[in-house]
Amino acid sequence: MRYGRKGFDFGDFEITKREILASISIIAVMILFGILISSKISEHQMDKNEIYNKAVKIESQEMFQYGMDTNVGNAFVYGDLKAVDTVTYPEIGGEYMYVEKVKERYTMHTRTVTHSNGKTTYTTTETYWTWDRVGSEDTKCKEVSFCGVNFASDKIDLPDTDYIDTIKKSSHVRYKYYGVGTEYKGTIFTDLRDKTIPDNTSFYNNSTIDETIERLESDFPIIIFWIFWVILIGGMVFGFYYLDNRWLD
Repeated sequence: MRYGRKGFDFGDFEITKREILASISIIAVMILFGILISSKISEHQMDKNEIYNKAVKIESQEMFQYGMDTNVGNAFVYGDLKAVDTVTYPEIGGEYMYVEKVKERYTMHTRTVTHSNGKTTYTTTETYWTWDRVGSEDTKCKEVSFCGVNFASDKIDLPDTDYIDTIKKSSHVRYKYYGVGTEYKGTIFTDLRDKTIPDNTSFYNNSTIDETIERLESDFPIIIFWIFWVILIGGMVFGFYYLDNRWLD
């Protein structure tokens, strides 16, 4: 980098003093838009927080059933999630709410590698092997019980799967198994209405009601937005510097 009368010379491109002044305006405008957008996100989060704070908190089967029967609306419910019926594959045994069987094949690939000895540059083709996913199948229980009430398994999002086992069928084919156990404890946030709960209700594993509320009221979306926005501003300013901005001369 060299500093000249007009600005900074980086070899591939030059940043002039006028470009620096113009980029300050770009940054200021982008920060202003960022503040407006983040305020909208904050307002949306505050509206959701109000819903969370007004929601009923339930920790018993009787109140859970009563809430569904009387259309109580939004509620946090803490209890045990259990499989009513269980599933598995014969080759792994055991009992699970859900099992995924992933087929992998040991496959040869090629890649071009560039080499340099300081004077000349040349390329070679290398081969390497990896286990690649080529297919999968799964099986899921039909019913689950939450807080003592039975539901179709699609009513509640099941916890994340854990690795179970790998079974090798040949030197080039293997199956990996991932599953969800038969019993968990945690919280759901749901709408108790029409004697049931909505499909795909989120289940927060190993979280009490207070821990779930704290998690849902987090400022994480705002933090993620500003990280993205700062990166975007940086990219725009760099792109602006890289362009040949003769109109500023």
